[in-house]
Amino acid sequence: MWKIIYIFAFHLVAHADRHILFIVSTMNDTFKNRSQYIRMAFALVAIILILRLAYIQLFDKDYTTVADAQALREVVQFPARGYIYDRNGKLIVYNEAVFDLMVVPSETLVRDKNDRKKYHQANDTALLCRKLGITHADYEARMEKARTYSPVVASIFMKQISKEEYASWQRDLYKFKGFYVQRRTLRSYTRPVGAHVLGYVGEVNDSDIKNDSAYYRRGDYIGQSGLEKTYENELRGVKGKTVMQVDVHSRTIGHYLDGKMDCTPIEGNNLYTSLDLDLQEYAEKLMSNKRGCVVAIEPSTGEVLALVSAPTYDPNLLVGRVRGDNYSMLEADANKPLYNRALQGAYPPGSIFKVAQAMAALQQGVITPTTGFACNKSLVGCHNHPSAGRVQDAIKMSCNPYFYNVYNRMIQQGKYKNVFKDSQYGLMVWRDYMLRFGFGQRLDIDLPNVKSGYIPDTSFYNKWYKGHTWSFSTIYSNSIGQGEVLVVPIQMANLACVVANRGYYITPHVVRYVGNDSVKTRRKEYVTKHQTGIDKRYFDIAVAGMNDVVYAPGGTGHRAAVPGISVCGKTGTAENYVGKVKRADHSVFIAFAPKDDPKIALSVYVENAAGGGGTWAAPIAGLIIEKYLKGTVERTEVERTYMEASPCQPLMKPKPATPKK
Repeated sequence: MWKIIYIFAFHLVAHADRHILFIVSTMNDTFKNRSQYIRMAFALVAIILILRLAYIQLFDKDYTTVADAQALREVVQFPARGYIYDRNGKLIVYNEAVFDLMVVPSETLVRDKNDRKKYHQANDTALLCRKLGITHADYEARMEKARTYSPVVASIFMKQISKEEYASWQRDLYKFKGFYVQRRTLRSYTRPVGAHVLGYVGEVNDSDIKNDSAYYRRGDYIGQSGLEKTYENELRGVKGKTVMQVDVHSRTIGHYLDGKMDCTPIEGNNLYTSLDLDLQEYAEKLMSNKRGCVVAIEPSTGEVLALVSAPTYDPNLLVGRVRGDNYSMLEADANKPLYNRALQGAYPPGSIFKVAQAMAALQQGVITPTTGFACNKSLVGCHNHPSAGRVQDAIKMSCNPYFYNVYNRMIQQGKYKNVFKDSQYGLMVWRDYMLRFGFGQRLDIDLPNVKSGYIPDTSFYNKWYKGHTWSFSTIYSNSIGQGEVLVVPIQMANLACVVANRGYYITPHVVRYVGNDSVKTRRKEYVTKHQTGIDKRYFDIAVAGMNDVVYAPGGTGHRAAVPGISVCGKTGTAENYVGKVKRADHSVFIAFAPKDDPKIALSVYVENAAGGGGTWAAPIAGLIIEKYLKGTVERTEVERTYMEASPCQPLMKPKPATPKK
């Protein structure tokens, strides 16, 4: 029935002029009395107006939208984003209230009394600009952007106004038609640390809105890195809304339907992390004036205690209206403070890789615990030390020729007479063992943009050498953590966990629980043990060798020693080339402590720090261990030395671009 009425009404209204002409012409033939003509004309006009009003009110949705926009104001109530705590219950990230100044462009104009087709500003724009601290040109640009979005729907005119700024002109807001404020929150930090692991929040883009159009709207904010990104759905909460009635002057006059259309926002869940805030802050201080990273993990649980990428930055820089300018400044910095070296830096591991090599070789049976090799420098360069007569001594002295021979036995096992085919088989077996340690694959830590590093396979070398004509003699650099092997620092710390646990690891992760004080949940994938399949007795050898690195004569990591604590470690010196230019070596160290009941395992990587792993990375690791296990550092002179040191070779200046001809 309503469809028939609608069709009739639409047709009559749309073609009213033709209908009137037809009726009038008919009346000329039918009616002679002029008074009858006038009465009929008035009746027809009345019918047309009634039908037009019925159409507008019953069927035209645009009219309803405009009417609602003029009479009602729907204000989004943004939920408080979830807080972030450290492992000891210390607050790391919280929220502070800010305000967005909203505008409905159509409500900022009034009709000209003399010419209804013209409109004038309803507001004193000069006064508004002074209150907001903007120019008139800026005002016009913001209004044009708002009109483009919608003339009748509210959009953001000025975002992220602080409580102090808002308070200075709050009482004058009623003077400006079409403007009102919308409350939201911004992130704030109890200490200026943890930027790379915590992440930051930024305005949504078109892709974000497309991926979740049910939640996000233009002007909303979303986690863009770190924990803020990984746990966005848990942290963001559920939006609420308040529907208000407004008068002709755009002033609120009460809740629509006594608030029956309102809904309260639901705050986001909290993150209870494994981070030790004090340790995080301390590690960042140790890495000041340096390029590199630190990753510290509790080996028995896989919980990340600290994650530092240096240089770092104050997370407060990427909050508020100054975020864009500060981001551009950080992005332009040649030292790359936005780059998370701990998760994204793929480096040659150097000699720390020898621990994994030894374990794989022992399990395969190509060597025994008492296998010895001469320190033959004609095979590969090495520092001066006695020849190693057993695996434990080879780890302690970090003998390059020893592990050259170990790798040779793994790659050329004599399974096939053809040396190239034999190498293919040996490399596949070797690579499988390396993957068991978590190398060559992305460790599924609950942080974004984690690199996998690289463990070369047969297809890589087949392509590189254009066939199968390669063998151990062409790839031997892998034996000492150079060559084509690349490892991410989180994987280096994970290697320390594997040895500390005597053969397994739990995937590193930052968040222990998600929820609130009454209900907390834990992700199940972060309790699974990943076994290497290597006998515990072989890891006992690795533990003994790494303890000798720190304490025994001939060890390379004495500077990692902590009074009263049994530290196990392994130094690494990774060669570094930029193209064909040799740069200062990287200083590398992995460690765990105490030896027999490990509470912390870590990796330290200092870029371009000449002197090797024992010179820079090892003492930094020792200080971090002391801080975590003792709660304080007693060796204050050592602490001061390494906090103030700037050992990294300056970055190479980029070559000027060649002008195009």
